[in-house]
Amino acid sequence: MKPTDDTDREPSGSPSQAADAASPRKSRAGEGPRFAPGHRVHLLRGGADFFPAIRTAIDQARKSVMVETYIFNDDATAEGILQSLQAAAARGVEVSVVIDGFGSGEHGRLLAQRFAQGDLAMHIYRPERWWHLFRGKGVSLLKRLHRKLAVVDDEIAFVGGINMLDDYIDPNHGVLSDPRFDFAVRIEGPIVGDIALSMQRLLWQIRLAQPPVALSGPDRQPVAKQLRERTRQALAFPRRFDLPLPLPLRENVAVAFVPRDNIRNRSTIERAYLQAFDAARERIVLANAYFIPSGRFRKALMRAAQRGVRVQLLLQGRVEYPLQHHATQALYSALLAAGVEIHEYGRSFLHAKVAVVDADWATVGSSNVDPFSLLLAREANVVVRDAPFNAALAQALEEAIAERAVRVTVPPLSLWARLRNRMALALVHLAVFITGQRRGY
Repeated sequence: MKPTDDTDREPSGSPSQAADAASPRKSRAGEGPRFAPGHRVHLLRGGADFFPAIRTAIDQARKSVMVETYIFNDDATAEGILQSLQAAAARGVEVSVVIDGFGSGEHGRLLAQRFAQGDLAMHIYRPERWWHLFRGKGVSLLKRLHRKLAVVDDEIAFVGGINMLDDYIDPNHGVLSDPRFDFAVRIEGPIVGDIALSMQRLLWQIRLAQPPVALSGPDRQPVAKQLRERTRQALAFPRRFDLPLPLPLRENVAVAFVPRDNIRNRSTIERAYLQAFDAARERIVLANAYFIPSGRFRKALMRAAQRGVRVQLLLQGRVEYPLQHHATQALYSALLAAGVEIHEYGRSFLHAKVAVVDADWATVGSSNVDPFSLLLAREANVVVRDAPFNAALAQALEEAIAERAVRVTVPPLSLWARLRNRMALALVHLAVFITGQRRGY
């Protein structure tokens, strides 16, 4: 029988069915995240915190390491992670890595070939290419693995928005003058088991559904070699992350793991946001790279602002992807009229997907607030209930707003700008309509 390539379909009789029934933190439809107490949580601010922390965990691994990422880049920082993973595998640790077939591109296929016969198990999630749009795979192409997760020895988990990609490199724009603005968390405690289970389920589905992935032909090697050489020449500065940095630590914290997929967790992340917004009393601070929310998401923010909650949005100020950038700007007028503050981050590229609501709710994860994340991609966030943790994240966001962002007080006024933005938003809505996932958009 020819294996299906739909790894979002849960095969009957999978091991997840019994596990779902047994998990006390599994949310039923319509419920919010289930919190478990007793966690140690570190807030990781960008790659300067994240890469030393994850390398230290991998270097100390005794039994297993699992990693999922959208992009596994070809740069010195990502290569350092690979070296730690290889060293772990060489000493007998079970190591598996899942990378997205579109996000990691041809370099991902090179990695899969490089480790095809080794102890490090490298898997590619949906290895489609852009030209598959013309072969009837358009919707499938948008169902990406966008999660950034790692679990070490079933004891330590990393969740956030940081790819295996140097903070000073952008795959489309080259070397950056300032680091990308992003966050992750390092977690120890009961919820790590749920994160590991989610990753194991995906591995099981990939192994069942997909044959091994190879390069298209020998002509791919020279292209990949040129790309590696160009990237390394651009890196005129050393990027070594060998020693752990002191990290802000919180003990006995309540945490919930909130995954999103196309099986049973279709609306979990958006629902967690909406419940927090509706309960907000004082403030909402949200930083998101790609902000094209559903109608109900926008209305929840506007209702909060209208009842006196201070709502601050930190959004992308640089044009990374023109369609998303201008579609976001088309939403400014209504948000500003309702009293929502909008700040555009301009120091570098904003990649964060985080929010703080009042003093007792915060989320860090991989999910953008756009239809591609909330309706199609596999995503993963955590929600943290801890006042000092929330205060630390809020302080980082407030500093970015004050020092590295520009406040938007009026929407674009020129006729051309308004038409451009509305056309971009219409194209996003058209893409959503074509996928058939129109809930709230």
